[in-house]
Amino acid sequence: MSFRSCQVLRLLLSVLLFATLASPPTHAQPRPVTPRGPLDAQEQNNIAVFRKLSPSVVHITTLAQQRDFFSRNVTEVPSGTGSGFLWDEQGHIVTNFHVIRGASSAKVTLSDQSAYDAKLVGVDPDRDLAVLRITAPREKLSPVPMGSSRDLLVGQTVYAIGNPFGLDQTLTRGIVSALNREIESMTQRTIRGAIQTDAAINPGNSGGPLLDSAGRLIGVNTSIFSPSGGSNGIGFAIPADEVNRVVPQLIQHGRVIRPALGLTAGSEQLRQVLRLPKGVVLIGLQAGGGAQRAGLQPFLRGRDGRVVGGDVITAVNGKPVADLDDLLAELEERQVGDKVTLTVWNGGKTRQVQAPLSSD
Repeated sequence: MSFRSCQVLRLLLSVLLFATLASPPTHAQPRPVTPRGPLDAQEQNNIAVFRKLSPSVVHITTLAQQRDFFSRNVTEVPSGTGSGFLWDEQGHIVTNFHVIRGASSAKVTLSDQSAYDAKLVGVDPDRDLAVLRITAPREKLSPVPMGSSRDLLVGQTVYAIGNPFGLDQTLTRGIVSALNREIESMTQRTIRGAIQTDAAINPGNSGGPLLDSAGRLIGVNTSIFSPSGGSNGIGFAIPADEVNRVVPQLIQHGRVIRPALGLTAGSEQLRQVLRLPKGVVLIGLQAGGGAQRAGLQPFLRGRDGRVVGGDVITAVNGKPVADLDDLLAELEERQVGDKVTLTVWNGGKTRQVQAPLSSD
């Protein structure tokens, strides 16, 4: 007998010996389920918020026009997805501007999977907000209850409902991690007072509601801070008080009517080159605008090419402004027709003037 044959024989004998010594088969049954007991208060609230508010959250699919290279025919193809929520019983939907930016049209899918063509009502790129409208049966339009962001406290429980990565109706929970954050909009304007949360916010959550534990709107989820593009515990939302100020104007006018002074500001580089104090360097005035009516003077270039000194606005109603963004933020807290007191620097001297606000 060969060496290989001996190995095979030994293996067969080992298998037979193991089978002989093994215990006889037994009849197995599924294990009984251990009773769970009642859900705790936090779990019950999670479920209640989701059941109540999920019908108010929508899935937005944007479409873009694409021209066929050979036929030159124009067709619409999906270009992105995002979230939104029902604002009122007239079918107005709030979302982020960046969700619908560059789209030729959009479709809105409700929680019952019924889909509707959406009409663009208005946008505010500086606040990354947009309003769409759909025509749907009244019984399907359940607006999100309005809350307030001014009285939020760090540590409060918050919920985010949206469609991350295109997955419908996803709930995440977290806390208010910080308040009064500053984030940058797509127009590079600063959005002040943003809410920071550790509730998971991923691509596709944009435009969805941030809710408090009572299921009220406290913010609109707008961005995440993540090198990888996925949630890593730092998400931001536009505060509800700002949303409640902007959205009615978008519905009524299609844009935000902002109070303005009617001026053109120079760049930060110009301010540094001329060694001017921090503030808004005036390089142009609108005829009949508040700045001109207040007697302000812009920087000009003389016939010999030299710069003729003008005014720099350094404060509004006593609050310092370092640049145009600060100035606009101060004006937006006021109404068209109000008057503001401007602190103005010119040639090393400071004066104060009253200026009326007009619409931009």
